[in-house]
Amino acid sequence: MDFSVKAKKLAPSITLAITAKAKEMKAQGKDIIGFGAGEPDFNTPDNIIAACKKALDEGKTKYVPASGINELKDAIIAKFVRDNALAYKREQIIISTGGKQCLSNALNALLNPLDEVLIAKPYWVSYPDLVHLADGVPVIVDTDEADSYKFTRKNIEASLTEKTKVIIINSPNNPTGTVYSREELQDLADLCREKDLFIISDEIYEPLIYGEEKHYSIAALNEDAYSRTLVVNALSKAYAMTGWRLGYAAGPKDLIKIMSNIQSHTTSNSTSFVQYAAVEALNGDQSFIPELNKEFRKRRDYMVERAENVEGLKYIYPQGAFYLMLDIRFFIGKSYKGEVIDSSLAFADRLLTDYNVALIPGSGFGLEGFVRLSYAINIDSIKKGFDRIEEFLSQLS
Repeated sequence: MDFSVKAKKLAPSITLAITAKAKEMKAQGKDIIGFGAGEPDFNTPDNIIAACKKALDEGKTKYVPASGINELKDAIIAKFVRDNALAYKREQIIISTGGKQCLSNALNALLNPLDEVLIAKPYWVSYPDLVHLADGVPVIVDTDEADSYKFTRKNIEASLTEKTKVIIINSPNNPTGTVYSREELQDLADLCREKDLFIISDEIYEPLIYGEEKHYSIAALNEDAYSRTLVVNALSKAYAMTGWRLGYAAGPKDLIKIMSNIQSHTTSNSTSFVQYAAVEALNGDQSFIPELNKEFRKRRDYMVERAENVEGLKYIYPQGAFYLMLDIRFFIGKSYKGEVIDSSLAFADRLLTDYNVALIPGSGFGLEGFVRLSYAINIDSIKKGFDRIEEFLSQLS
């Protein structure tokens, strides 16, 4: 069988692969500490679950328009006004099966073969493969520690070619947790106007910011930025709804129309009764989010404190999301049981196999010499996991 060349080039998500291995080991009775997946350890709020049950009881289980129900579009429109000072109409909104499908729809709608998409390193693992699937070319932009691994005018201009068409911005960022300031976004918006680049702004971790930083949507900066930006968001992180699979995007109506056409031929509508639950998520009691934020901040602070007390261990300070990128370059090249730890993947594999701690190697995000830990797990597990990490590090020579 002669399979698709571009499909054969795809690798499985390293995040999901390690998480799956950790779950398999746990099923075998091993005490696994899972720092891997980006999934809050809280259950979905009761009011959202109740709204879903109500929709089921009312028989809202049929097909709905591919781009989503009007009730949810209106709730999303209200959310953008309330939180982002952005004004959209229904025809500028699409509801999809998770933020990932919004990104896939958008890239397939925007790209012609060999069009280039700028992606800052480190990056969320799926961005390059989603670009490949849309027949585009992911251009990985080298970023500097001094710039908190963000896009800058300088590193973007160094990566531009005549084929550059799209830039993907992710703030708060997965995996670094860094947050773009209003001034930084304004500089990027100005550059995109000058170079006529379209912007995909992935804002899925929007409410999960700790300290004095604030979330700004680049689309809200001015009319030009608004006209050339697709804002992508989802309910997965903020409302602990990862398994519900519901995302949404807002942008130019011509782009949304094409994205909706693509979706109509792939998955059609996202699950109907989940959409009614999402209306409650966006319109209902929002007190869950600050409580979630408060707990994540406590965990973040604890992990940073533990990292600071380990000689040779550094980190990227996370301002948002729920990840800590540990800098393990000091330990690369050291030996463990006669084996040289020569990469972040080898580091993660030994830690999982011998110490039952699952974390994600930085190579999956394009940043070798780092590993990513999620603090979307309870504080007791974080403490136990760091104890094991320190024990492992003490065995390296």
